Amino acid sequence: MPAPDARSIVTALQPPKIAEGPMLRRLACIAASLLAITAAPALAQTAPTSAPAPAKLAPQPGDFTVKDFKFRSGETLPELRLHYMTLGQPRRDAKGHIVNAVLILHGTGGDGNQFLRPQFADVLFAPGGLLDPARYYIILPDDIGHGKSSKPSDGLRAHFPQYDYDDMVEAEHLLTTKGLGVDRLRLIMGTSMGCMHAFLWGEAWPEGMDALMPLACQPMEIAGRNRAWRRMTIDAIKADPDWKGGDYTTQPQAALRTAEDLLLIAGSAPQQMQKSYPTREKTDAWLEDAVAHGMASLDANDFMYQVASSRSYNPEPGLERITAPVMWVNSADDFINPPEVGMADTLAKRIKHGRYVLIPASDRTHGHGTHTWAAVWQDLLADLLRQSDAH
Repeated sequence: MPAPDARSIVTALQPPKIAEGPMLRRLACIAASLLAITAAPALAQTAPTSAPAPAKLAPQPGDFTVKDFKFRSGETLPELRLHYMTLGQPRRDAKGHIVNAVLILHGTGGDGNQFLRPQFADVLFAPGGLLDPARYYIILPDDIGHGKSSKPSDGLRAHFPQYDYDDMVEAEHLLTTKGLGVDRLRLIMGTSMGCMHAFLWGEAWPEGMDALMPLACQPMEIAGRNRAWRRMTIDAIKADPDWKGGDYTTQPQAALRTAEDLLLIAGSAPQQMQKSYPTREKTDAWLEDAVAHGMASLDANDFMYQVASSRSYNPEPGLERITAPVMWVNSADDFINPPEVGMADTLAKRIKHGRYVLIPASDRTHGHGTHTWAAVWQDLLADLLRQSDAH
């Protein structure tokens, strides 16, 4: 992926107020939040229902606008809006460089708000926590096509540029460097799609971070079952007559039901689900409620673009370019990244300072959504921070 070229960039740092509404648009790979009980699986790679941030965190929202952003497809957007939140304050060294910035990247269909949920924020952002905002300057962006950043449902619908992961990562880099003035990150952490973006960052800008913590992904082309279920959701939308080539006036309900069904399966955690829904009646009641809530928060074009953006992802040929210490963590009950594929150990050996950890399935893991339950893996983050201090 080429480094970003010079562009006319406008920064607008008059942050809007955080909207308080029912729930953030959550993409399909979510499932987690819809499981309605605390033990429910934190589902597939999306943002759970948006929750208001704890007052103690005081997130500061902002918008960064890139003029004439050119996508890899050749399309151009006159103004690309990138929404973000920050926690804490930047700390600078004697030369004026910010030295305490941490970039945390969300999953497909999510946004920065997902990291303010208790299972993540109350563990890592708490006073004395590993990523205490009193010590770190934490950046939580909404990616292209997500949250309050530019997306198809803003008005262009299916005429929105066909963005992919490289476009999203380039935009993250522009936001971080040009928008917020950070030329080197203390840590990049990413969950699911954000996990994949972390590998791309490590290859594109090897000197741009002290450490990488990718959670819940594989650094290889999306193929096999992982590609198949994504393609199924896209095909379901395009095949629904109510989609109307993306120019629908009401959401294509049949397509969204199929998409939501697949998302719930992709994000499921067998042990958690069996424990939470041990009878047919309880399972059926949960499913009816989860599908209804999920469909209510989906936009067909936004969702289709989000899932399709992984089509060109494949960092595998360039893994040797990553020089920062890497703590790559997956869980054994992850439907989307099953350990049976058997590639992770081999791929990890190609990363100079890479370590791969597979968390065994247990009553503490949450399938693909384990990436957001920080108590399960925070000891590994502590190891990475210690290792990269000495790096």
